[in-house]
Amino acid sequence: MELRQIEYFIEVARREHMTRASESLHVAQSAISRQITLLENELGVALFTRKGRNIQLTPMGKIFLEHAERGLLEFEKAQQKIKEHLNPEVGLIRLGISTSLSVHTLPIMLQHFHENHPNIDFQLHQGSVPYLIRLIDQGAIDLAFASPVPSRGDSVKSSILYTERMVLLLSARHPLAGHKSVTLSQLKNERFITFRSKLSLQELFRDACRQAGFNPDIVFEGEDMDTIKGLVAAGFGIALMPENAVAYNLPPDVATVTLDSPKISRAVGLIRPKTRELAPSEQLFSKFVDDFYDRLYRFGQ
Repeated sequence: MELRQIEYFIEVARREHMTRASESLHVAQSAISRQITLLENELGVALFTRKGRNIQLTPMGKIFLEHAERGLLEFEKAQQKIKEHLNPEVGLIRLGISTSLSVHTLPIMLQHFHENHPNIDFQLHQGSVPYLIRLIDQGAIDLAFASPVPSRGDSVKSSILYTERMVLLLSARHPLAGHKSVTLSQLKNERFITFRSKLSLQELFRDACRQAGFNPDIVFEGEDMDTIKGLVAAGFGIALMPENAVAYNLPPDVATVTLDSPKISRAVGLIRPKTRELAPSEQLFSKFVDDFYDRLYRFGQ
């Protein structure tokens, strides 16, 4: 079994078309067909079945694809790690960012890192914290910024970079807009705009409302920060949002008010793999992140 056979097989499986795979790989179709036949003969099973002009994976082909993709990814990672060990200043860091995590300092931090390490590139992925943990488990990403910060896990470890308060957003025309602070119980009759139900921010919000003794009237659920701000500006409802999220792109007709009781905050942290050692470029970045946020929040933003 040769590496090129695996590469040809994966490309054909993804495209479900021999000619398109040939064009993508810049290899003659006959050469691809021959290598896949040799692979099938070695495995003793058919990997594809024809369906008109297209081809589809057989059940055994689907099983082999799952492991072949994982194996090829590990091979590529091994090549990358060797290059990085030869030169830690060169590499690709695959970085996850959890949904609803609005970190206005992240682009600044990445810019500063890139200025110091211009030959280390980034590939960014976004999703829920459980999804990012799965990607780390699979080796598809290396590190992830996350909130909530997972407290335990067999395959990942995490550290808290900082905590941020939740603040109240309301239309500048709202009667409470001029107040310095409010309690959550004062808002029990309000219409709320929140993040969608499976995001941790809504769970944080609902828990706080239960503490305040009421069930919130949620009129809109979303995950885009700017959409929520726009709806608040239009007077459609009020919202609780992390303080970092209101530090930029806040419409002029939206007011912010401190939430006094209960005080709601969330932790933001970095998830690292527990079962493998970080590559040199990842170690550089991980230490840079820790130092950056330590300085930022020790001396104030």
